[in-house]
Amino acid sequence: MERRRTVTIVDLPDLAATERLAGRIAALARPGEAVLLSGPLGAGKSAFARAFVRAWVDDPAAEVPSPTFTLVQPYDGPRGAVWHCDLYRLGDPEELQELGIDQGFAEAVMLVEWPDRLGPWLPPDRLELAIEICEQAEDARRAMLAAFGVWSARMDELADA
Repeated sequence: MERRRTVTIVDLPDLAATERLAGRIAALARPGEAVLLSGPLGAGKSAFARAFVRAWVDDPAAEVPSPTFTLVQPYDGPRGAVWHCDLYRLGDPEELQELGIDQGFAEAVMLVEWPDRLGPWLPPDRLELAIEICEQAEDARRAMLAAFGVWSARMDELADA
């Protein structure tokens, strides 16, 4: 049975707040773990992922294209690799085997958009972020974070950052 901590809600009033949250989470992530991003189209999953990758590779100007068509885009950073996955176009979780998803989960931080398409590949050590659009401002968002496995112990660190 998975250990799940109570959901933490983070209000993100603008894009800069989303980018700061992504940077804090990138600082806590380790290879072999996953950060799963869900939410409707336009919620800011790709903006979060871009900021996460830039923080991970320690380059605020790094080009981080969306892997919508390639499905997976790996990046090397000083603490190891991060794989940015956009599974929106994935037809069947079996296709993940062809992409080497098992290698990614073993060796890299997996940053996954549309994690509902992972099927049996859902990892035990993960931080789930559900992002929703808020009406207060154009870039305002709310993130609901749920920690599983090793991430449960890091939620206090994340809140203190």
